[in-house]
Amino acid sequence: MKTDLIVLGGGSAAFAAAIKAAELGKSVALVEGGAIGGTCVNVGCVPSKALIAAAAAWHTAGHHPFQGLQTQAQHVDFGTVVAEKDAMVDGMRQARYLDVLASYPLVRWVKGMGRLCSTAPIRLETAGDVIEADRLIIATGAHAWAPPIWGLEETPYWTSTGALAATELPGSLIVLGASAVGLEIAQFYARLGTRVTVLEALDRIAPQEDADVSAALTEVLRQEGLAVAAGVTVQSVRFRGHFHVTAERGGKRIDYTAEKLLVATGRRPTTAGFGLEEAGIALDRRGAVVVNDWLETSVAGIYAAGDVLGQAMFVYVAAHGGTLAAQNAFGGRERFDLTALPKVTFTDPQIASVGPTEAEAEQEGIACRSTSLPLTYVPRALANRDTRGFIKIVAENDTGRVVGVHILASEAGEMIQPAVFAVKYEMTIEDVRSNFFPYLTMAEGLKLAALTFDKDVSKLSCCAG
Repeated sequence: MKTDLIVLGGGSAAFAAAIKAAELGKSVALVEGGAIGGTCVNVGCVPSKALIAAAAAWHTAGHHPFQGLQTQAQHVDFGTVVAEKDAMVDGMRQARYLDVLASYPLVRWVKGMGRLCSTAPIRLETAGDVIEADRLIIATGAHAWAPPIWGLEETPYWTSTGALAATELPGSLIVLGASAVGLEIAQFYARLGTRVTVLEALDRIAPQEDADVSAALTEVLRQEGLAVAAGVTVQSVRFRGHFHVTAERGGKRIDYTAEKLLVATGRRPTTAGFGLEEAGIALDRRGAVVVNDWLETSVAGIYAAGDVLGQAMFVYVAAHGGTLAAQNAFGGRERFDLTALPKVTFTDPQIASVGPTEAEAEQEGIACRSTSLPLTYVPRALANRDTRGFIKIVAENDTGRVVGVHILASEAGEMIQPAVFAVKYEMTIEDVRSNFFPYLTMAEGLKLAALTFDKDVSKLSCCAG
């Protein structure tokens, strides 16, 4: 079989690459042996957000802040909640992947695992056939990674996939890892009645985020009943009907016990078994494919995109990279640029950020200052009766250029995009506060935060600025 492009993988990066190539008039063989759609729609973003939303509805029914409204959180039929989630995932996979695939006659899905057997010319063995192509894009994604803890491999621990597929609520759950995946899953299980303990090896939860965000979210989670401990080194895991975790913290041994154990300690690129190293494609020490600024690997004509790069493992980055890789494979010359990349953690309140923290900016040699606006000064947050969190802006001293924005708020993910534009297009604090922001929106908080650089917002009327 001869084609213009082979795309190895079937997730977001792979589909974006295949679509772009087809738009350029190129024939594509999309080689995927597993479920079409990749991590996001099948076992990641989509199912997790569906369960998070369900847990939020249950939690709000029993814990809303409005006087005079009597509501009650009643029975949880978790099996039905999960079945509804599964039906939605099936529908999105059909509509967003399989139906989309059918609309591009130049793209052919080859069902099977692929292995690179030659690079000059490019040949891939799959499903009892050999596909030859002018170009190849590697988009094989990533998989959950567990640290080398004594005894862990012999236990039936959960990764995020197992935690999102369970049909019964456990009475208790230990979560190892307190970055986005661990925190999101921990909170939704806790809200539905599971006793949850979160253990983080580093000195704070959400360790990649602003330190003040980490501290504030820790307090919120503890108020909701989660046990949260950072600076914990797990030494061993045993399973005897329950999980028994032995750890050390501050020189003291601590033992934890729970029905289930979720290991949410990160993901690693999926590159084994595809013949990449044998073909001379450079990988880094974690198995990620090494690429240049144009997403080309160490072998001419072979590109890579998505989580297999081991950086910025977000579905929107994967899709952008897939499009760019296909474009560059056929004559384009656009750089893969992650400047002004937004990140969101879908806890409640949410974390959203773009650009460096103040400490990170100073490490980069940027002399800066920051201001932090509590949500108690944001009118919409007051109306919502939810003032948990704050908005922090980091700006360069000399120019006032906005270099970073960090938000903890119930709608932080919806608020971050104006901040992305501010960072990307090098807006100043004055640029931000001179723009119109609709009153009684959470986004107005960005303008108020900008005003705090030289004004006391407590002395302003509702719409003054």
